Amino acid sequence: METVQTVVIGAGVVGLAIARELALSGREVVVLERESAFGTVTSARNSEVIHAGIYYEPASLKARLCVEGRRKLVEFCRSHGVDHRLCGKLIVAASDAERAGLEKIERRARAAGVDTLRWLRGDEARALEPALRCSHALISPETGVIDSHGLMLALLGEAEDHGAMLGLLSELTRAEVRGDGFELEVAGADGSMRLGCRELVNAAGLGAQRVALAIDGLAHDCVPPLHLAKGNYFSLAGRCPFSRLIYPIPNEAGLGVHLTLDLGGQGRFGPDVEWVSEIGYDVDPRRGDSFYAEIRTYWPDLPDGALQPAYAGMRPKLVGAGEPAADFRIDGASVHGIPGLVNLFGIESPGLTGCLAIAAQVRDELESVR
Repeated sequence: METVQTVVIGAGVVGLAIARELALSGREVVVLERESAFGTVTSARNSEVIHAGIYYEPASLKARLCVEGRRKLVEFCRSHGVDHRLCGKLIVAASDAERAGLEKIERRARAAGVDTLRWLRGDEARALEPALRCSHALISPETGVIDSHGLMLALLGEAEDHGAMLGLLSELTRAEVRGDGFELEVAGADGSMRLGCRELVNAAGLGAQRVALAIDGLAHDCVPPLHLAKGNYFSLAGRCPFSRLIYPIPNEAGLGVHLTLDLGGQGRFGPDVEWVSEIGYDVDPRRGDSFYAEIRTYWPDLPDGALQPAYAGMRPKLVGAGEPAADFRIDGASVHGIPGLVNLFGIESPGLTGCLAIAAQVRDELESVR
């Protein structure tokens, strides 16, 4: 049986960031990915936004890792030539009645360590974005957009430069906790193999619960339920009149139907929230009907017929519809009692922004039991 020091399950942006972090620490790292390429699932189906850390409960993992991660991410992009742009974001109140929502966002952001938000009156916001309608707004200069594929290429490249290896079409089917680590059964294109490791990191995203339940020796009550929230995106036909991201007041399951921009300035709207029982990425064009009403609360001149179905993504949520938002779970030995095992559950937004800080947290979890 082949043995390595560390196996990371999942080659999305978080798994690749973890592999890089652990390879830089001197570990021998193998990344196992069940798909035929890295970063083809959740990491390829999101808004590609660099978040500032505005919305998350102070002292939560989401808040801390987003604020830390944004700084690390921007530094990484600049030093590694990853295309990104800090274009800024406006969070808008469509009416005076929504101002209280902005005040709550500002208080929460400051408590989480984000002190760069600035208030704008409606006329000040329109001076920046003439197509916008709002009564008040908060501007976040630290928000931006990123080439997520370019980021993953850079993370993988640096991990491989330090000895990490990526195994595609490699699915963990079973793992057994041993006294000195773990014994894995891995299904590949050419059959199954056994692989031993001393450390096992489950960063499988939508598949994290499935992977955790395949670990013989991990109590099932340490594996939270998975709830699927589908997010549909629609692209804007024609030129976008905005140069910044535009976000409405958030709702209970997400950040509302917001406008984001790609690095070429093309506008896209979403995601909405569609609770589903199984994974699927088709976009129902009829969902665009509700998009028009939401978007016109802040862009009243959106033309009829301007929205086209684009793509959909899946959020691996830990709570269902109507429940308070859950925090990230990065479960080390202090949670489940198994040294060398880290399970990551519920890594949705801001996982892209926080990926480098998440990776450092995983390293700390592994080293805390040495």
